[in-house]
Amino acid sequence: MRLLLLALALFTYSVSGPVMAGARQDAKVLMSSDSAALKIEQDWGFSDAIVTGDTIYLSGVVAGVREGETDLRLAYARAFERIGEILKNAGATWDDVVEIASFHTDLTTQMPAMVAVKRNYVKPPYPAWTAIQVSRLIPTNGITEIKIVAKLRK
Repeated sequence: MRLLLLALALFTYSVSGPVMAGARQDAKVLMSSDSAALKIEQDWGFSDAIVTGDTIYLSGVVAGVREGETDLRLAYARAFERIGEILKNAGATWDDVVEIASFHTDLTTQMPAMVAVKRNYVKPPYPAWTAIQVSRLIPTNGITEIKIVAKLRK
């Protein structure tokens, strides 16, 4: 009886093959070109972005304040530049962004700096934007995590 069950299981596997269904298997997955960032992506199991159909989903990019920095705009400028690089790798620009979600450790003090930097990248007509207060981010120097959804032009 055990031999029959084993044979049945092997037959079923050989007919169906390994399970590889899902949207990510058919998508374009973008990994970081920076070796340190790539190691984190691989260790933690995420990508810079994924393109499925005409939609680009970016992983959150954290704006982090460096030691001694007091101008939050510097952290946001680095984050927006990184997002721009990822969009370019996906075949898009800031003009293709349809949604922004930002997660702030202190909305009141961070919004003016983020809005000032965002104006340099995001032009009218503006995308949807949701800003959310959170208690903390990773890494610990992170002040805001910015998540983007963009559409490829047809």
